[in-house]
Order: sequence, then C-alpha cells, then structure tokens
Amino acid sequence: MKIFEASIVYRVVAQGEEVSLDDPAAVVRYLRGAFDTYPLQEQFIVIPLNRKNRPFGRIAVTVGTASSALVHPREAFRPAILAGASAIIVSHNHPSGNPAPSSADLHVTRQLREAGNIIGIDLIDHIIIGEAGDDPGGKGYYSFSEAGAL
Repeated sequence: MKIFEASIVYRVVAQGEEVSLDDPAAVVRYLRGAFDTYPLQEQFIVIPLNRKNRPFGRIAVTVGTASSALVHPREAFRPAILAGASAIIVSHNHPSGNPAPSSADLHVTRQLREAGNIIGIDLIDHIIIGEAGDDPGGKGYYSFSEAGAL
C-alpha cells in the first residue's frame, strides 16, 4: 500500500494590479474573460480573498453542462483553505444569458454560507453572470448579496 504525503508550496507566479472586490460590479469586472474557455457550459469559479477583500486569484472548480454545474462545499472551499483566505466570493455563469437564480442556485448558496460559517471563511457573495440583453434588470448579473439573499 502506498502512503502519500501532501505539501503546500507558495510562490509568486505573476504580479497583477491590486484590486479590492468590495461590490458586485467590481467582481464582474474582475471576472471578465473567466468564462470564455467554455462559453456554452456552466462553470463555477471561486475567488479566495484576504482580509481587505483583495483576491488571491480566480479558480474554476467545476465545469458542467449547458444548464448546470455541480459544486460541493468541499470543492468550493479547497482553494480558500490552501490560500489561507479570510473569505470567498463564488460565481458561475448562465449560458442562457438570464442571470436569474434557479432553485439549485439558492440551495448551493445556502450550503456554502453554512459551510463557511462552520470553517470560519465568510461567503461574501455569489454572483451569477449572464448577458445584459437577457437580464430583465439590465445589469447582466445577479448578486445574492446585493439582493439581500445571502
């Protein structure tokens, strides 16, 4: 039987501009281009944050189908734990363009909020990215925090 040892090594791989993700519009700007690799499939992205809401990066944790992307708190919080994050923002896209949350989106947001409370990593927001032309609100995204649903 093989016994494995895991280790974490931190190293700077790139320098980026310092941004603070204090509002949903800033998060949407930060995510620009993040969903371009698989535009016809839902993707779930985690943004680990430091105490000043500055991101450590954006990590795609799952790629799904045209209408769903399964995610579990285990996958969502793994990058945050490895980064030593204080909080996370999560996001996924709706290839249909309409960013209105589904019942599954509401369920996973509640799950992530509860898991974050248990492990001490706050869920700051869950943002669904769509298209402004397909959004009844005209913004092209839905923020659970902005809507008071978090």
